[in-house]
Amino acid sequence: MIRCVECKGKGLCGLPRCPIVSRFHAQAAALAKPSASYQGSSPSVFIGSFGYPDVRGGPLMVNDSDNPPDWLKRNLGMDEIVGIRARTLRGSSALTSVAGDLQEIALSSVPLDVDVSFERPVSFSLTFDGTMAPVGMTGSVKTLDVIGSARVERVVDRITSDTDLPATEACVALAHESVDVYQVSKLMTAGLLGKRRKFVPTRWAITAVDDTVSTNLKKEIARNAPIEEILVFSGEVFGNRIACILVPGDWRYEMVEVWGAHTLWGGEEEMIVQDREGMKKQGYSPITGAYYSARLAVCEYLDRIRRCARVIVVRSVSNEYWAPLGTWVIREATRKAMAAPPLVFPTLDAAVAHTVLVIGSDSWVHHSTLIPELRTQRTLGQFF
Repeated sequence: MIRCVECKGKGLCGLPRCPIVSRFHAQAAALAKPSASYQGSSPSVFIGSFGYPDVRGGPLMVNDSDNPPDWLKRNLGMDEIVGIRARTLRGSSALTSVAGDLQEIALSSVPLDVDVSFERPVSFSLTFDGTMAPVGMTGSVKTLDVIGSARVERVVDRITSDTDLPATEACVALAHESVDVYQVSKLMTAGLLGKRRKFVPTRWAITAVDDTVSTNLKKEIARNAPIEEILVFSGEVFGNRIACILVPGDWRYEMVEVWGAHTLWGGEEEMIVQDREGMKKQGYSPITGAYYSARLAVCEYLDRIRRCARVIVVRSVSNEYWAPLGTWVIREATRKAMAAPPLVFPTLDAAVAHTVLVIGSDSWVHHSTLIPELRTQRTLGQFF
């Protein structure tokens, strides 16, 4: 179980099914109903990663929202979100036969209705990935008909119509126009961005958009003056407690993730994983998608106030977080933290001490490499 924090259900232990998600299987299976057809809303699309580049995909079908911020606005609990995802159906088909329909669904700012028949009745079969919200059922699509026409926002139409605009620049342009990353990810996965357009596995698109948008934001942030005080922000969503320490200085970012014993990925003992960066990030983070989701939320805040900072994000996960819901939880928990009024501290040690109280443990402190660096590093002004 020692690799659970890094594995997050991908099967690195060699077992046929992750034992940690068995509770989710047991609770969600009771909510899913077999079906040979579907008539109703399709708020999004899904592209798998198995066999890439020869992948399969289809509409994501549920008569409910597929938008995490909307779930939080409605004050839905974890049980209710698990219920929505257990009823969610993922269509699977060769992309050549459904490409146009999937792109129309992805472009629309409102969910389109679809009429789908399946090769055989579908039943509960959890599609789980630590990056994405889970899906309860998967069915091979026999026929797919989209009912109605997409309602496309003007900025989305303009940028997706520009086939000379590279995908990276398209993501940045959409974010600059206040199109949220959930919609941008949908457009990317449906192959609607870039010069050489192709469908992108959904789990890759989610992290790619978080990374692309926040990488551009940190370049903008680096041009700004540093914040003037040491600030600590905190927030929590579904047992995911986030504390963000912001220290005056040029851009640095570190994340420390703490999984308590007997939590979703924690195993028998507490598990801690850490990663950091400067202006450039070397390699893919061992924290996986959560690293980039939290970084995006902090960058959004710093860009909004037109300041720069050195940032330490600490995520503590309790056993209240019993089902894997995807990296959107970290993104929204960090956004919630950054939207709350911060506390101001005279010293870094005081800020760290407060963060220990917020997290409920000091075990994460010695895993940080940025804290000792900040304690010893002197600024140019201190020499005069």
